Amino acid sequence: MWTRRLMWIVWPAFLAAGVMEMLVFAAFDPHDMLWLGQGIELSRTAIYTLAFFAFWVVFVAAGYLTVLLSISASEVNAQPSM
Repeated sequence: MWTRRLMWIVWPAFLAAGVMEMLVFAAFDPHDMLWLGQGIELSRTAIYTLAFFAFWVVFVAAGYLTVLLSISASEVNAQPSM
């Protein structure tokens, strides 16, 4: 059951991260961005990759919280079978 829920979280998060990546980098050039007041000394491809994974982590966390909050009280309070 948890593997199904995991796919409910990870796959839409992957798609949302891809869309977010396109939206952000359609408006901003990675080499014009600053990190703590300094230019980022990575290639554009590296910045795109790191940003994608950062977006993916954020969307996975949001999806996980959504699934966690959708669990019924009876499922939360059920005793695990041994």
